Amino acid sequence: MNEIVNVIKVGIADMNVVQVPYLIRTSGLGSCVGVVVFDLMKGVAGLAHVMLPSSSLARSESLNVAKYADTAIEALISLVVKAGGRKSALKAKMAGGAQMFQFHSANTDMMRIGPRNVEAVKQQLQRFHIPIVAEDVGGNSGRTIEFNPQTGLLFIRTVNQGVKEI
Repeated sequence: MNEIVNVIKVGIADMNVVQVPYLIRTSGLGSCVGVVVFDLMKGVAGLAHVMLPSSSLARSESLNVAKYADTAIEALISLVVKAGGRKSALKAKMAGGAQMFQFHSANTDMMRIGPRNVEAVKQQLQRFHIPIVAEDVGGNSGRTIEFNPQTGLLFIRTVNQGVKEI
C-alpha cells in the first residue's frame, strides 16, 4: 500500500470519490464489501464501504445510503459521473464479504452477512451494466483496500496474508 499524503479515507458505511493524483482507501472490511467504481481514462474513482445487503434492514427513518448495497451502488455511480466519469466506461472492482464468524444455529442464512453482501453488490452492478473486472471476496479474514485511479490497481491487505493487487 502506498503511504502517500494523497489518500482519501472512506469510513464504514461511507463513500467518496477521488481523481488522479489521489488514492482512495477503506479499512475494516470484514463481512462488509468495498466496491470501487471507476473510469480509468478520466482518472476518477469512487469507493463505497457497504455494510448490509438491503436498505429494508434499516431501523430508522433517516437512511444512510452508503450502508446498503441496494442504495450505495446507485449513489456511487452518480458521484463518479458527477466527478467526470462516463457511465458507459465505468468498471468495478470489489473486495471483502468475509464470513467472520462461525455459526451453528438453524438461522445461519441471516448470519451469512458477508456472502449476502457480495451477492447484493454484484446484483446492483449488473443492474447498472457495470462489469466487475476483478474481485477478492469471501474467506474469513479482514481486509484493507486502496485504489489508484491512475493505474486502475486495487491493493488489498488481508490480515496475515500480506498485500496483493488486482
